[in-house]
Amino acid sequence: MSRARIFVRGVVQGVGFRPFVYNLARSLDIKGYVVNTSGGVIIEIEGNNSKTFIEELQNRCPPLARIDSIDVREHSFKGYVDFSIIQSLDLKDDENTALIPPDVSICDDCLKEMFDSSDRRYLYPFTVCTNCGPRYSITRSIPYDRPNTVMSVFNMCDKCLEEYNNPISRRFHAQPNSCNKCGPQLQLHIQNQRFKKSENIEPLRDLINTLKQGGLIAVKGIGGFHLCCDARNEEAVERLRINKKRGNKPFALMSPDIALIRQYCRVSAEDEKMLNDNRRPIVIMRKRDDAEGLSDGVAPNNAYLGFMLPYTPVHYLMFYYPFESRSSRLSPHFHALVMTSGNLSEEPIVSDNEEAVAKLSFADAFLLHNRDIFMRVDDSLVKASNMNGLDSESKKDFADIQFIRRGRGYTPDAIELLDEGPDVLACGADIKNTFTITKGCHAIVSQHIGDMENLETIRFFEESLNNLKQVYRAEPAAIAYDAHPDYLSSKWALNYGSRYAVQGYGIQHHYAHIASVMAEKGIKGRVIGVAFDGTGYGEDGNLWGSEFFVCDLKGFARAAHFRYIPLPGGEMAIKECWRTAVSYLKDALQRMERLAEMRSILDSIGFIQRYGAETINNIINLAGNNNLSPLSCGAGRLFDAVAAITSVCDYNSFEGEAAISLESALQGSMVNICD
Repeated sequence: MSRARIFVRGVVQGVGFRPFVYNLARSLDIKGYVVNTSGGVIIEIEGNNSKTFIEELQNRCPPLARIDSIDVREHSFKGYVDFSIIQSLDLKDDENTALIPPDVSICDDCLKEMFDSSDRRYLYPFTVCTNCGPRYSITRSIPYDRPNTVMSVFNMCDKCLEEYNNPISRRFHAQPNSCNKCGPQLQLHIQNQRFKKSENIEPLRDLINTLKQGGLIAVKGIGGFHLCCDARNEEAVERLRINKKRGNKPFALMSPDIALIRQYCRVSAEDEKMLNDNRRPIVIMRKRDDAEGLSDGVAPNNAYLGFMLPYTPVHYLMFYYPFESRSSRLSPHFHALVMTSGNLSEEPIVSDNEEAVAKLSFADAFLLHNRDIFMRVDDSLVKASNMNGLDSESKKDFADIQFIRRGRGYTPDAIELLDEGPDVLACGADIKNTFTITKGCHAIVSQHIGDMENLETIRFFEESLNNLKQVYRAEPAAIAYDAHPDYLSSKWALNYGSRYAVQGYGIQHHYAHIASVMAEKGIKGRVIGVAFDGTGYGEDGNLWGSEFFVCDLKGFARAAHFRYIPLPGGEMAIKECWRTAVSYLKDALQRMERLAEMRSILDSIGFIQRYGAETINNIINLAGNNNLSPLSCGAGRLFDAVAAITSVCDYNSFEGEAAISLESALQGSMVNICD
C-alpha cells in the first residue's frame, strides 16, 4: 500500500472543498489529511479506495468549486490512523496561487432557516454557510481562513463553533459563520426627522416604514452601499436622481421574485436563468408594453429595465420582514425597489460607514452594519445574447452572456488561457475601466472600476490592483496600456513602469478589443476583427471606432473604416451630439454638392429653432477648424448624429444615452418584424 499526495488547484478555497474532501475520505475509509495552502489544496491519502477517492474528487466537488488541475504523486506508506483537516500553510516559494471565489447569493437552506421561527438564526441578517455568501469582498489574503478575512474580529459562540467543527454540518469550516449572538449586527440611523422611529427600535421595521413613506435609504451590502427607494414612488425616484446627479442614466431595480419582474419585463428563458443564478447579476430586459406602476424616472427614454433578485439576507428581509408575528415569509412589502450603486456620479461605490454618511448625506436614513468590506465590488450588469425580448428556448449556450459591467459574482473569477506566461498587468482604458493581471495560465479581470477621471477612481484602481497582486503574488514583468497619450490610465502606467523599471507597451484601443476576444476564445490564428466603438486613439492621430482589422497575435492591418467627420469642439460634440449631427449633414451635403441647402434642412428638422441660427452657424464654421474639431470615424458618433437628427436625443447625459434612446425608439418596429 502506498500514499498518494494530491495537489488540487482552482477555485477550491472558501467553497466547502475541505469539508467535502473530509467527508468523502471518511465515507471511503481513507486515512490522511487535507490542508489549504497559498497555492491550492494538498491532500494526502492512504487506503484501498484511493483510486475511487480521486475519481469522486473530480466528479462530486461542491457546486461553488472549480478544479483546474489535479497533480497526483505516489509516496511511501506513512500509516495515518484517521483523516483530518490540518492548519493551513503559506507556501511562500510556490509560484502558483489559490483562486479566490466571488461573492454569491444566500442559498435556499440558509434562506429557509432565516424565516423559520423555531431556528436560532430566525431573521438573522448575516446568515451564511459553506455554500453561499461573501468571499472576495471579505478576504484579506490567502489561504482562505477566518483569520485572513474581516470576520477575524468576531469570535464564534459555542454553538457556532460546534457547527464549524462538525463534519456533518453545512457550516463545517464555513469561515464567515456567525449568529445573532456572536456575529455582525445591523443599525439604522435616521437623519431626516420626518421619518419617525418605531417604539420597538427594530432596524428593518423602521427601514421598511421609511421606504413606504418615500424615504431614501443608503444600505450597506456585501461589496458596498446601495441607494434605495420605492421604485413606484415618483417623488422618491426623482429626488434620488437629482441628489445622485444621475442625469437620465437608468436605475437598477430589485424585485423579490420573477413573477413580479414579469409584470414589468418580457423575461425570456435565458433571462430567467441569469436572474436565478447564484451570482445574481442585474439582467437587462425589454419593458412590457402594458407595464404599469413603476416610476417613469426609473429609466427615462429607455425600452429596457435592469432587474435583479435579492442576494443577501438583508435584501430578503427588506421585502419579507414579518411585522405581526414570528412567521414565515408572507406577501412582499414592495413590488420593486431601486437599488443603485451608493456613490455620487462618476465616483467609485462607497464601502465605509463614515464615508457613506459623509458622501451620501442626502439619504434620509442609513442601514449600517459592523462587518467591514475589504474589497468593494459593484453589482454585475449583463444581458442575454437575444435582445428582442423573445423566448430563446433553442439557445443552449447559457455561458455566452454579454457583460456590460463585470463585478460581484463574477470577480475575481479567472479566465483560463491556453499557455502560461510571465506576470503582466493590462491597465485598461479610461472609460468603464477594468484592469487585468495574468498569473501562469490565468487572466484575472478586476471588478468594474469606473471612469478614470478623478482621484477617488485612481485610488480605487490602485486599491484593487494592490489587493489582487498581493493575493495572487503577481509582480508584473510587463505593463500594457491604451495608446491614447492623454488617458489617465496610460499616464499612470507610464509612471508605474518608470518607477519599477517595468517595460510598457502601448496597445491600440480596438486591437485590444479584438485581441481580448481572441484570448478568451483561445484563438491563435489570423482573424478578421470588427470593433464598433465610440472613441479610440488611432495610429494616424485621429479618433477611430468603426474598425475592420485583419489580426493575429503579432499585430493588425486596418482594412476598412467609416468615413471621417469632424467633431465640432471635440469632447463637447460627444456630450452635445446635435453638434455631431450638424457635422455629418455638412459632410454629406458637401459631397453631394448641395451645401447651399444646409440651413433649410437644419430648419426643417428643428435645429435652427432649438439652438438659434447664430449658434448653428458657429458650429458649421467650427467643423472646418481642424485644430478645434478632431476627425472621428466612431460608430458611436454616427448613432449620436442619427439620434439628434430624428429628435430622439440631442444630448448625452451619460455615455451612450443617444444610442440607447435610438435603439429604444426603433425597438418596437424591430420586434414587430421579428414577430
